[in-house]
Amino acid sequence: MTHYQLVAQNKRKSWLVIVGFTIFVGVAAWLMTYSFGYDLSLVGVALIFSGMISFGSYWFSDTVVLAVSKARPATREEFFDFYTVAENLSMSLQIPVPKLYVIDDTAMNAFATGRDPKHSAVVATTGLLSRLDRGEIEGVVAHELAHVTNYDILLMSIVSILVGFIALLADWMLRISFLGGGKRRDSRDSGQIEMILGLVGFVLVLLSPLIANLIKLAISRKREFLADASGVAITKNPMGLISALSKISQDQEPLEAANKATAHLYISDPLKNQKGGVGWFANMFNTHPPVEERIQALQSIVV
Repeated sequence: MTHYQLVAQNKRKSWLVIVGFTIFVGVAAWLMTYSFGYDLSLVGVALIFSGMISFGSYWFSDTVVLAVSKARPATREEFFDFYTVAENLSMSLQIPVPKLYVIDDTAMNAFATGRDPKHSAVVATTGLLSRLDRGEIEGVVAHELAHVTNYDILLMSIVSILVGFIALLADWMLRISFLGGGKRRDSRDSGQIEMILGLVGFVLVLLSPLIANLIKLAISRKREFLADASGVAITKNPMGLISALSKISQDQEPLEAANKATAHLYISDPLKNQKGGVGWFANMFNTHPPVEERIQALQSIVV
């Protein structure tokens, strides 16, 4: 399989999950409002409210994340390989060179942020830059630039809007119901199909926020695979990223500046969470796919 085929395959898988998520949100919202007998205008209010919050977070995401991560600007003199690799890759992609930052931490990690290629930043820890060679740094930077050119920050912001919307809608319905409001349907006056729909809607009120978050995590994992493949398509050197991922996975030091809100941005889980589970069920709650699977996918590339 070539890197171009791997990119195309990962794009298809990503968009299938995204389309499925959008359908789930729409159906869940309708069933919840139907079950509790609310007007559909409540759906619109919840969507607008969550959209406004998420849009603000998206627009100022780079400033907020850089401040929270305690990142400082990287200079050519201090981090020559990091700086020149970013310049060369940006030139090959015909995009502006992103702002470069470093986090003073011995843990090995990196991430990208920004709403588009003209307003982007790539951040790496000093631990990563000191322990990777130039080819490995190139693989990491290409991975992060792939997130930028694939507009993953925008995509995940839209996904966050949908997750926030479904969680907010479910919360409102439960609160109104507990307070005795709403127009919940009386099962005695309903047909069998309406009773079933009503029951499904009530279950979704309870479970839809969890389901939405699990789908969000699935999308995040798919975008990591896509960024890996896209990064190799940029460098034409899968071994650089394979070697970098292998070294990063062996580093078990958590990144102090990271938290649950920013963990999905990094090239590898910065919290080093060890959930103790195995198999697909444990993986459902991870922001990143297992490094072994990522390396295996990259090793299948024939350059």
